[in-house]
This record gives sequence, C-alpha cells and structure tokens, in this order.
Amino acid sequence: MYAIIENGNKQYKVSEGDVLRVEKLKAEVGEEVSFRVLMVADESGVKLGSDVASAKVTATVQEQGKYKKIIVFKYKAKKNERKKQGHRQPFTAVKIEKISL
Repeated sequence: MYAIIENGNKQYKVSEGDVLRVEKLKAEVGEEVSFRVLMVADESGVKLGSDVASAKVTATVQEQGKYKKIIVFKYKAKKNERKKQGHRQPFTAVKIEKISL
C-alpha cells in the first residue's frame, strides 16, 4: 500500500515506515503531523478524488535539520563584480507511521 501526499507544493510517494525529508514544518521532534492525501493505492486498486477525502497519512517528526551547503556565485564579466553566497535549505525528516482510508 502506498499514497501520494502533498507538502510545500511538492508531491511525495510514501509507504508505511518510510523516512522522508520534506519542506520545513513548524513541529517539534516527536510530534505527530498529518498530510493532505491525493491518491491511495492498495490491493483493491487506486483511489482518487472524493474516494480519498477521508484518507489520512500520519507521520512522526524525526529531525529538524539543514541540507548540505551549496555555493551561489554571481558575477558580471569585465566589470569586476562578484558575489559569493552559501545556502543551506532547512528540512524536516518525518517517518510515515500509518496510511488510513
């Protein structure tokens, strides 16, 4: 059984027991969160739309962290104009506990 969930304008395919890094959520470590369900697939088939209106995916927050640093370097040729920045995107790691219909 798996589900397609939405978070932070992105969609993720999840199964029970998966650990997933999503956009940063306002939740403490150990807290339970739920996601909007777009689709559920199980032995009986695929369910969409109004069939999954009552479906729920619950997850537990495992970690609040930041990804590896990336370097952003901008420059203008022949102008001696340079700008170097680093960026670390924040994330929330969640463990999918239950997919219920």
